[in-house]
Amino acid sequence: MSLAERILAGDIRAAARLMRDIDDNLPSAREELRTLFPHTGRAFLIGITGPPGAGKSTLVDQVTATFRTRGKRVGIVAVDPTSPFTGGAILGDRIRMNRHANDEGVFIRSLATRGYLGGLSRSTADVANVMDAMGMDIVIIETVGVGQDEVDIVKAAHTTCVVMVPGLGDDIQAIKAGILEIGDVFVVNKADREGADRTARELATMLEFRTAPEGSWNPRVLKTEAQRNTGVGELVEEILLHRDHLMTSGTIDDFLRERNERHFTDILRDGLYKRALDFMASDNTLERVVSGMGNHTIDPYSAAEKVLAEMVGYR
Repeated sequence: MSLAERILAGDIRAAARLMRDIDDNLPSAREELRTLFPHTGRAFLIGITGPPGAGKSTLVDQVTATFRTRGKRVGIVAVDPTSPFTGGAILGDRIRMNRHANDEGVFIRSLATRGYLGGLSRSTADVANVMDAMGMDIVIIETVGVGQDEVDIVKAAHTTCVVMVPGLGDDIQAIKAGILEIGDVFVVNKADREGADRTARELATMLEFRTAPEGSWNPRVLKTEAQRNTGVGELVEEILLHRDHLMTSGTIDDFLRERNERHFTDILRDGLYKRALDFMASDNTLERVVSGMGNHTIDPYSAAEKVLAEMVGYR
């Protein structure tokens, strides 16, 4: 049986192996993903994003536990910083969720950013699709700690939760347009800290200034203490309310179209880039262009246009 067939039959080890192959960008993973794709589209994807130190991993751990009490199977894609030595994920997020390690209803996969910007990893969408095909009801995607505009998660998850924390020393960070505009739910975590109420008020005030079409979703600001599991139940309820809004308002159709378009164009871009490298390797084009740029006899713009033109007939 292929890896995809074993995954559809419930083989967890096959899923783990395929996710590794996807992250390593092995060509064989593509065929397995083709087989799995018709079996995707059932899981609800939740994005958890925010700055480093906001307590995202602990919050994900508690949200997962809450969904498990409701009988939901949960997959977690934890995007970690890249190790400067091995290129792999440092695995800090997975360590914080260790209590779910023996729960057959939870599957956790860490991914390294590997230089990919936007708070996610190149393989995030494909790994989430594997979890979807595995039969996970909920897939939680936790981004690496983000700042002002690493907001790719909004295009990957049905519901995006932006996690803030008081006391970071720059209150204005909370109202940066990039972060402010992506959230479906805003969470002030570590609400027992001084300044939590003020942070929540400032977020709520800024959200009131947002202009949105009539009937659209109005994000709320919630306070949680993930370490003590305080406010997590309310957060889960708000996430489910947003899911219901997506379904009843028809917004889900536009979201899915945009997500599918992005997923396809990402695959296309990666494939074209690899094909271009293979094409240039056939006659050392890359080396000649780089050398020509060094002595200014070749400009990169004309060289790129020439390569693209020549690739039209390349197989």
